[in-house]
Amino acid sequence: MSEALKSLINDLQTKFKCQAKIENDRRITVIVPDKKIMKDVANHLKNFGLDHVKAVTGIDYPEQEKLEVVYHISSYSNLDLAKIILALRITVTYKDPSLPSLYSIFESAWTGERETYEMLGIRFEGHPDLRRFFLDEDFEGVYPLRKSFKIKLEGIFVDKPTTE
Repeated sequence: MSEALKSLINDLQTKFKCQAKIENDRRITVIVPDKKIMKDVANHLKNFGLDHVKAVTGIDYPEQEKLEVVYHISSYSNLDLAKIILALRITVTYKDPSLPSLYSIFESAWTGERETYEMLGIRFEGHPDLRRFFLDEDFEGVYPLRKSFKIKLEGIFVDKPTTE
């Protein structure tokens, strides 16, 4: 791990009170403690050279009534940083499933935030086009990637061979 990355980890821990862990030479996990500083942390990462969100996803923890959002961030412009993937993690509650959008910092978060909103119901405040891809705009009910989602088994059609 380079001295620059070690310095980044130290900054995240001291300036922002994030938990940071170097998983291996190419993987870093950073846990943001409060959504109020989420954009500050994201700006710090971008200024360091991590300029691209590869993916945004969410995880449902129903026992805790919490949802976790994970941004996988890397770089297009810096070949050394392109080898690194930083998992930026933050947790929200079922009661307030919202976060500030990181689109204004990473335009590549556009699609991932929309998908996470649609499938888990997490609102990304400030996203310029937070609408659904697949579900109806008036969708109500349990979001499809939440563990409480159940498929209704009504009107099942079973194809039987004909007897001639």
